[in-house]
Amino acid sequence: MKSSILDTISSPKDVKKLSFEQLEPLCTEIRERMIQTVAKTGGHLASNLGTVELTVALHRVFDCPQDQIVWDVGHQCYTHKLLTGRREQFLTLRQEGGISGFPKRKESIYDAYIAGHSSTSISVASGLARAKSLQHDPHHVIAVIGDGAFTSGLAFEGANNAARFGDKLIVILNDNKMSISKNVGAFSKYLSKVRSRPAYFKTKDTVESVFNHIPVVGKPMAHLMMKTKNTFKNVIYGSNWFEDMGFYYLGPIDGHNLETLCDVLERAKQLQRPVFLHIETQKGKGYSFAEENPGEYHGTSGFDIDTGKSFKSEGTNFSNEFGLYLTELAKQDSRICAITAAMKYGTGLNHFSHAFRKEGRFFDVGIAEPHAVTFAGGLAANGMLPVFAVYSSFLQRCYDEMIHDLSIEEQHVVIGIDRAGIVGNDGETHQGLFDVAMLANIPKITVYSPATYQEMKKSLYSCLYEHTGVCCVRYPRGGEITLPSGAENREGFSIWENPKDRKLLLVTYGRISKEVCHAKELLEQQGIFASVMKLCQILPFPEQAASFAQQFDHVFFVEEGIKIGGIGQMLGEILLEQNFNGRYHVLAIDGRFVEQATVSRAIEMTGLDAASIADSCKNWINHID
Repeated sequence: MKSSILDTISSPKDVKKLSFEQLEPLCTEIRERMIQTVAKTGGHLASNLGTVELTVALHRVFDCPQDQIVWDVGHQCYTHKLLTGRREQFLTLRQEGGISGFPKRKESIYDAYIAGHSSTSISVASGLARAKSLQHDPHHVIAVIGDGAFTSGLAFEGANNAARFGDKLIVILNDNKMSISKNVGAFSKYLSKVRSRPAYFKTKDTVESVFNHIPVVGKPMAHLMMKTKNTFKNVIYGSNWFEDMGFYYLGPIDGHNLETLCDVLERAKQLQRPVFLHIETQKGKGYSFAEENPGEYHGTSGFDIDTGKSFKSEGTNFSNEFGLYLTELAKQDSRICAITAAMKYGTGLNHFSHAFRKEGRFFDVGIAEPHAVTFAGGLAANGMLPVFAVYSSFLQRCYDEMIHDLSIEEQHVVIGIDRAGIVGNDGETHQGLFDVAMLANIPKITVYSPATYQEMKKSLYSCLYEHTGVCCVRYPRGGEITLPSGAENREGFSIWENPKDRKLLLVTYGRISKEVCHAKELLEQQGIFASVMKLCQILPFPEQAASFAQQFDHVFFVEEGIKIGGIGQMLGEILLEQNFNGRYHVLAIDGRFVEQATVSRAIEMTGLDAASIADSCKNWINHID
């Protein structure tokens, strides 16, 4: 059996013990382990394959956890996890009870900060570095951020402030797709190559030292030499934005050349000041399918390694159906525009993008959700019908813009809220459980939460053509649910009414409606008869739905979202104001973040599966009776 270098690594100290000749085979083993694991568990593959050499070099040069590495988003941290004592747990990646797909302080002392949303690393690292300086800690903080994450305003805010204190902070830009800095031509790369060599560093330091030790004229000569060098550099390849903000700039560097990476990281470490290191990597490196189609392997479910094909069925889903229907409507209405924040495929807007490529009605603004919302407001103000499709978890970044830039002036913008509710294996940072409570506080907003594709299409049409102001359609990850027949459809809601009595009403909305309808059946098997009211429009709350609920003795609301500020609480307040004489209870997610697990298991863990709903309802009724 072939011996494994990776299996000898229990901590970063073991990486330092390896000979330099062993590092390249180690990187090959890491990629093999990563591909084998993600093929089973799913996860973020392409970006992680691109940062293997960088991570090995970081742990070779720096001393973690005293030196701290902040991984932006966490889409690049798998190699880091393999090298920091989690190799044997790696097969549990993103599984219930296993290790997270993102950095997590509670999981390891080597994880400096949690990162589920992008573009936070520079701000976090700046705070960590400032704290070290204030406490006279001599160690470094390193932020690793991708070029995609650098499209966010937060990254620029962080960079604008990070270098001002002079702390031992190193920002590494992992550039795997686009050029951020202007000076990336052939000559600047040549200069960068020369400047990255140890001999260059040694000569530069020696010359500066000699000048600084010459009495009287030495320091002025050194200053003149540095000024002349910078002037020459700016004339040749322009001003460098990062240096203008106070960073010492190094790069661009080949992010797959271990020798160069280690040399440059050592140089950055020696400088003892804020450094910006620009490296270039290949997304998906080492796995041909991911190299050819990195977007498809950014976030992937389980797949066959030999063919690259997903184990998941090719069936449609809410994102796909939303994108297809929006494209169909846009073919009939030239006012409709579509906006994404770097999630064209994830939100199903690839269909729209392809159909209107030449017309300029599709906008990918990068990872800049707040900009997307305000940009949509500008489009609406001048007569367009903008639709912004965004994950629920990422919409959280847009609260101020939703209020100030859309709602106050009642701009007619439609938000497609994808991944609403529990999303599963990405865990706490990605669950879409907060959007309803967030939006419920905004005046004059309309929100639909459909459970089927047909409801979603009808809701989208209504948002575009039957309402004004801010309108939202929220829908879950995955496919539609199957509901029992026999529902009576009313304006904004549906009813499965039990003709025997009106003692108990179960109220819900969205995907969880399937569980509630099943819970109704389970309760009836125990002699407890109930009616079900499924909302489709949740904001403003339909007046007729509240009037219908008034007719029951007990109203039990089930919600796949947080309890405080949710629709369940809203209905309770409405009933109270209307002098409701019955009993009311809300079953929702209360006072917790939902951990990683499959969607079905997470629903069980939060007590929102049919059996748990039935038990909770039965216990509540027995208690009040």
